[in-house]
Amino acid sequence: MLKKMKRRFIASAMVAFGAVMLVLVTVINIANCYLTTKKQDNLLNIILEYDKKTFSQPGTGFPPISDMPWAGGPEAEFMTRFFIVRCDSDNNVTVISRAYISSVDEETARNYTEEILAKGKVKGYFKDYRYCVSREEGEIILVFLNASNALQFMESLLIVSVGIGIVSLLVVFLLVMILSHRAIQPYVKNIERQKRFITDAGHELKTPLTSIATSADIAAMEYEGDEWIANIQKQTARLTRLVSDLVTLSRLDEEMIIYDKTVFSLSDAAWEIAEPFASLAKAGGKTYIQNIEDRLEMEADRNSIQQLLSILLDNALKYSDEGGKIRLDIYRSHNRICMKVFNTCELQGITDLERLFDRFYRPDESRSTNTGGTGIGLSMAQAIVEAHGGKITVNSTDGKTIIFTVVI
Repeated sequence: MLKKMKRRFIASAMVAFGAVMLVLVTVINIANCYLTTKKQDNLLNIILEYDKKTFSQPGTGFPPISDMPWAGGPEAEFMTRFFIVRCDSDNNVTVISRAYISSVDEETARNYTEEILAKGKVKGYFKDYRYCVSREEGEIILVFLNASNALQFMESLLIVSVGIGIVSLLVVFLLVMILSHRAIQPYVKNIERQKRFITDAGHELKTPLTSIATSADIAAMEYEGDEWIANIQKQTARLTRLVSDLVTLSRLDEEMIIYDKTVFSLSDAAWEIAEPFASLAKAGGKTYIQNIEDRLEMEADRNSIQQLLSILLDNALKYSDEGGKIRLDIYRSHNRICMKVFNTCELQGITDLERLFDRFYRPDESRSTNTGGTGIGLSMAQAIVEAHGGKITVNSTDGKTIIFTVVI
C-alpha cells in the first residue's frame, strides 16, 4: 500500500509541476515571439513611411539610419539591415534599393519579391527576413528587414527554456522522491489505525456472533420451522460473512504479494469451481454454459485463482436476471490466460461500470440485501488479478448483458 501511495503521490506531483512548467515555457516563448514580431513590424512601418516621405524618386536618396529619430543611436546603422523593392501594378520590379544591405544582390531581391507577391500576404517571415507589402496608387512597395538576430534569439530562448524546464522536472522529481515518504505519513498512519480498528472489531465480533449462531441453531432444533429463528440464523450468517469480509478488506489495503506460485492445471482448477455453480444455476432456472480449454496450465497461486473464479461466478449467479444466461470462457491467447464471465442482467442506473470494483458499491441496495452481497467481492477479484500482474475489465454493449474479462 505504501509503495502504491508513494507512486500515486509522485505521479500527481510531477503531472502538476509538469503542467505548470509547460504553461510557463509556452507563455514565455509566445510572449517573446509576439513582442519580437511586433518590434520588427513597427520598424518596417517606420522604414516604409520614411521612404514615402523623403523620396522624390523611389528607392534613392535614403538618409543615414543614424539620422532617423527611431534609430536608437549611431550603432543602429550597423545593426539594422534592410532593402526596399518597388513594383508596378503588374508586379514588375522597377526599383531595388540595397543601400543598407550587402548580403543580397538584385537577382536575389527579385526572386524574393516574386515569391512574396505569389503568396499574397501583407506581412510575414521569409527565410531570415521580416517583410511587409504596401499597395497604393498603382505601386507596390516591399520592405525586407533582416531578422536573423531576432530569429536566432527566439530559437535560443526556446531551447534554453525547454532545457531549464527539463532540468527543473528532474530536480523536482528527486525532491519529491525524497520527501514523498514524509508527505504521506499522516495518511498512512490514519489508514493503519483504521485497519487496526477493523481487525480488532472483527475479532471482537466473532465471539458474540458465534454465540448467537449457536443459540439460534439450538433453538431451531427445539422450535423447528419458526420463522423468527430462521431470520436470526440468516442475519447472523450475513453478519458473520460481513465481518470476515471486513477483515479481508483491511488486508487488501496492503499491496498483495503472491508467494505460493506454482504451475498447475487451470482447466482442472476451473472445473472444480465451475461445476457447483452449474448446479446452482440450473436450480435457479438459469442457463449456464462453460467453455474451458483442455490441458490449460498457468503459474500462479491456485487458491487465489479459484477464489477469483468463485467471486466472478457468484456475482454472475446473484445478479443475472430471472431465467437469464451465464457463460464462462477460459482460454489462452497470445501466451496469456483469458477468463471471461458473461451474464444477462439489468444495468439501469449504472453509468460507470468501473465503479463496480469500488468497495461497498452496490447499485441496487435492495437486491444486494436479498442476495446477501457485501459489496467487496469484485474489489477482492481486482486485487487478486493485479497481484498476479494481470488486468480485469468490465464491459456492456447493450445495457442488458455484462462481461468481466481477466487477462493474466
